[in-house]
Amino acid sequence: MTDQAAPKRDWLGTLQRKNVLAGLMFMSVALLGLFLSRNYPLGTILRMGTGYVPRLLCWVLLALGAAVTLVGALGADDRFSEDGSPWRSLLFVPLSLIVFALTAESLGLVIASASLVIVGALAGRHMRIVEVAVTAVVLSAVCVAIFIWGLALPIAIWPEW
Repeated sequence: MTDQAAPKRDWLGTLQRKNVLAGLMFMSVALLGLFLSRNYPLGTILRMGTGYVPRLLCWVLLALGAAVTLVGALGADDRFSEDGSPWRSLLFVPLSLIVFALTAESLGLVIASASLVIVGALAGRHMRIVEVAVTAVVLSAVCVAIFIWGLALPIAIWPEW
């Protein structure tokens, strides 16, 4: 009788998978949202309070994060390679949101949306300038259509120089 040890799970390797990290990030944002909205009144379905929709979305995001984490843990090994460092993405994606937040009021929705796409594109190693430009134009147009024309929000489209 041979004594074969059960294969040991590589938990650190599992935690380095892209989908596992993405799912954990979704769940952490959802838990933060649930914590921050804990004192908001929920209300009922017919008379929703200020915390109803945010908490509902946080629960949906938590379930989505759990599903993505599970699929990533049980699926194929898709760890970050040496040339695809997650640090680049972790730097430029939040930076793109910060740039948008700081420029939306002063430079207008179109330039802020385009800057969001351009700075966010720096997170990838193989960005193509034409694809980034087309994405920036399309996102800017969609933002104007939804927020200015559709919802009639009082947001400047262009800077007032």
